[in-house]
Amino acid sequence: MATQQYHEPAAELSPKTHTFARMITGLVEEAEAIGWYEQRISLEQDKEARAIMENAQKEEFKHFGMDLEFLLRRKPVWRKMLMGILFTDGDIVEAAEAAEKKGT
Repeated sequence: MATQQYHEPAAELSPKTHTFARMITGLVEEAEAIGWYEQRISLEQDKEARAIMENAQKEEFKHFGMDLEFLLRRKPVWRKMLMGILFTDGDIVEAAEAAEKKGT
């Protein structure tokens, strides 16, 4: 089933834009799945079932990471911004503000 991911006429968009939209949709879907597993894991009492869910959630993390990397390779400005925020220490908001200033 097609998704309602386009805000412009789909027929007018380039193949590159279609791929980009698919990857954004995939990123969102992976993030949702990670959240769903987090909820299930937090409530599951059966140790074996919880272990299976945790394993499945790790797969979603992997897929999220691959989708994000694909997008970052196509949007270098995003990579530059995120390099100033991700995997840093200290205040996250301050890091984001500093990264934004560097990007402008």
